[in-house]
Amino acid sequence: MQTLKSDRIHISFFGKTNTGKSSLINKITGQDVSIVSDIAGTTTDVVEKSMELLPVGAVRLLDTAGLDDSTELSASRIEKAIKVINRTDIGVIVCDYNGIDDYEKNIIKQFDELNIPYLIIVNKTDINNADETVMSDLYTLTPHIILTSALNDKDIIYKFKSEIVKLLPEEFVNSPKIAGDLVSSGSTVILVVPIDKEAPKGRLILPQVQTIRDLLDSNCLTYVVKETELKQAIENLKEPPALVITDSQAFKQVSEIVPDDIPLTSFSILFAKLKGDISAFKDGAKAISELHDGDKVLILESCTHHAIEDDIGKVKIPNLLKKKTGKNLIIEHYSGHDFPDISEYKLVIHCGACMTNRREVLSRIIKANNSNIPITNYGIAISYCLGILDRATKIL
Repeated sequence: MQTLKSDRIHISFFGKTNTGKSSLINKITGQDVSIVSDIAGTTTDVVEKSMELLPVGAVRLLDTAGLDDSTELSASRIEKAIKVINRTDIGVIVCDYNGIDDYEKNIIKQFDELNIPYLIIVNKTDINNADETVMSDLYTLTPHIILTSALNDKDIIYKFKSEIVKLLPEEFVNSPKIAGDLVSSGSTVILVVPIDKEAPKGRLILPQVQTIRDLLDSNCLTYVVKETELKQAIENLKEPPALVITDSQAFKQVSEIVPDDIPLTSFSILFAKLKGDISAFKDGAKAISELHDGDKVLILESCTHHAIEDDIGKVKIPNLLKKKTGKNLIIEHYSGHDFPDISEYKLVIHCGACMTNRREVLSRIIKANNSNIPITNYGIAISYCLGILDRATKIL
């Protein structure tokens, strides 16, 4: 099975028109991924390509429209390009021998605000070399600079991979585990998987599958049961399980079945640890008790899906919030990669982020913190409303 898009290193290319972004990506991938032309503004929407970039690993390259695009649809194209920053693990600024100006510096400023590592590629050295002043200015920004020509530099792939390796975020150098780091090898772990309206017919949802594989890789004995068979499963074991992991929707029922001395958590909480900031999410959950009548809460999902009758984001969490607070809250929803204006909200509740990368979640946390808006996630919010947050996060 191919590496999931959300688990790939997202490397995004930014720069003005005709600096050679598309040519560089085509050279690195060895394919005509992006259309190359001397006509400014050839790349319109974001072009994405997944590949294996050894020894880096599974990556996703994103080619964006020119930052100085002056075509009829330039504003929307540039806006799309800038939004890519939110899911960028490593940024690449492409310029030519003329260096950079405010277009690129604006991108670099956002990289710095979101703690995104980046490198600068000075392209078209076959035409001219950047002078000492240009190079000096670039080196004040970053030591990670490549001088190249996408047209005839035979070493460009080697140069690119060498710099990317230096910039790899920690989570890609030492791949974190979902749950395997919480228990010892050979431990027994029970996974509680409700088969309800949200369960896809004939299969499990992605976080459940990924957690099972993670535990198998950690040499754990993994049992998958429905909540209705959980009590029997625990009684059938000679020794208590080292951990019980449940779907957040069954948290209340499962917490009443699992003895207090057995660690308990949820898939969504594990993914909050894997793809977000568990401390920030726990702090954000405290804001639930501070909500008042008329306060607006944003439920933020990374992907779009058709809501069902008992949808967790649109039905279950709103009901839990109103029951916990006793307040008349205004609850709104937003789906997709874009990050909306959150200034009017008193709380943001993020989904489990199984379909997006960690960088996008971290970017959202940083933006929420900068706006002084509390942010939490599904599993943390649910366990807080049920009064079991301390228990659900104790093993973490």
